[in-house]
Amino acid sequence: MKSNFFPILGTLLALAFQPLEPARAADRMEPLGLREVRVGGEIGRRIAVTVTNNLLKLDLDRDFLPEFTADPRTGKFIGLGMLLDSAVKLAAATGDPAAVAAKRRLVEGIRAAQEADGYIGTFAPKDRVVKIWDVHEMGYVILGLLEDHRQFGEAASLDAARRAADGLVKGWSRLPADWGRGEDVAPHVAFTGIERTMLAMHRATGERSYLDFAVKTRALPEWDLGIVVGRRAGIEGHVYAYMARCLAQLELHRLQPDARLLRPADRALDFMTRRDGLLVTGSAGQCEIWTDDQDARGDVGETCALAYQIRVWDSLLRLRGDARMGDLMERTIHNALFASQSPDGRRLRYFAPLEGPRTYWSTDTYCCPCNFRRIVAELPSMVFYRADGGLVANLYAPATATVAVAGGASVTVREETDYPNSGKIRLTLDPPAPASFPVRCRIPAWAAGATVAVNGAPAAGEVKPGAFFEVRREWRAGDRIEIDFPMRWRLVKGRQRQAGRVAVMRGPQVFCLNPAQDAALAKRDGVELGYLALDPASLGDPLPSDAVRPGGIGCRVTAWKPGFGLSAKADHELTLTEFPDPEGRATYFRLRDFAVAVDDELLASPGARP
Repeated sequence: MKSNFFPILGTLLALAFQPLEPARAADRMEPLGLREVRVGGEIGRRIAVTVTNNLLKLDLDRDFLPEFTADPRTGKFIGLGMLLDSAVKLAAATGDPAAVAAKRRLVEGIRAAQEADGYIGTFAPKDRVVKIWDVHEMGYVILGLLEDHRQFGEAASLDAARRAADGLVKGWSRLPADWGRGEDVAPHVAFTGIERTMLAMHRATGERSYLDFAVKTRALPEWDLGIVVGRRAGIEGHVYAYMARCLAQLELHRLQPDARLLRPADRALDFMTRRDGLLVTGSAGQCEIWTDDQDARGDVGETCALAYQIRVWDSLLRLRGDARMGDLMERTIHNALFASQSPDGRRLRYFAPLEGPRTYWSTDTYCCPCNFRRIVAELPSMVFYRADGGLVANLYAPATATVAVAGGASVTVREETDYPNSGKIRLTLDPPAPASFPVRCRIPAWAAGATVAVNGAPAAGEVKPGAFFEVRREWRAGDRIEIDFPMRWRLVKGRQRQAGRVAVMRGPQVFCLNPAQDAALAKRDGVELGYLALDPASLGDPLPSDAVRPGGIGCRVTAWKPGFGLSAKADHELTLTEFPDPEGRATYFRLRDFAVAVDDELLASPGARP
């Protein structure tokens, strides 16, 4: 009889000397899928109007698809891949048949435009890869096709993505080694998004070549750019490009843990929360680049940058479980992000300044409109997370989700609230049978005095602002957690150019002045409006206001005209509206007595770990 000893020994030795896959960095929190959450409130309304009044109003066959088959090619950047990614996610999140049909039309048009060598783009053959923005467009087209495969199981989309990615990698050798030197745009800006696309290709296919492209060809672990303030040749301080690369590094860190990959994201967080880079609305930058002077006028808070800020905060939240990231997400979403869209959903902005007039982008194409659609479609996955065999409540809105918990049970959780109108939130849990698992609820940093009750009785433990509060117990169907955040008005101190003035806040919301309500103010510029001095004693209960959303709120406050007078009687009675008010013109105001002003809770104390 022939012995099997030596073949078995050989197999064991081969396995023993195979290179080991590096340990992966485990997330502390895991997001739910888009189909696992149904969200209402203003978040849900924004998703709905983005579908009905934006996505479904687009002329795909006039504005988006023709550039990809035109002869001759125009080399225009359209944002088609970004649009595809958003359409796929909106279709998955809502299940809307019309959204699914729009997604399908886009996919069919893109796949029909793919050339024999895999190319999907708007450039002539001699200009492909080497001309600015071609890689940017191609990368997002590939990402959108991958998302179609992930969400809808479309094998043909995965095949198209693979052929496009392989063609791009093959064509990369055409780039001269000094590409970008002396150009107006640095390589990491011109190629925004490509590393994350290749990491997604690696996850979808398991093929090492795509990972090597991000790690070796694009040298993602070595990228460690400082915060470049100011717009100069190369625009290296481009906030969108910087945060997009940070996000790719965080995703690579999960595959190949490396402390270097965390540094740029932590540097951005430090710059924003400790070095005046963050505006009170949660936005950052002016003219697309990093600034730290707190100028609130003009091209402030690019929408693409907002989308990637939110994604980076979400990524850090999952990686570290730091509730501050949820606070940053919430502030940015309710203010800067929603201000990037008209209340009816149809028009979108490139910038949303805090002072002076705001304008809408002139077309449905290009990066900011398409990136807005993408991030709005992703919001349902940021409401709840799984953690330690239980669940985490991060964003507060009417929502329902089904979460797999310890022991394999699927628990339905219902979140009932009119937040941010009030600070009252109820979570009702319905496990199929009694089950023990933890539930964590984010307590915002501004919510001093918050209370948490379980089935009507105060929960044990300290309710600490800026942290997650955990309830760990055996849950039965119908058990409820009731949270109550005090919703006081806050007059938040301005910094740098806003020093000596305050922004009016309540909960996560910033309020602004639409001057059209007062004939004496209607023609005044935002600068002039900022000289009004508010009377803090006049702040009362919020008022109903539909300026931004059905069932929204406003802030009644009296104000004195600019000057040195000390009259006890105010000169104006104003209603401030939620920051996304399209006609908002001023966000910062003066006070007679600055002693009532408070620091912004999102700002880290000096010396705090980023």
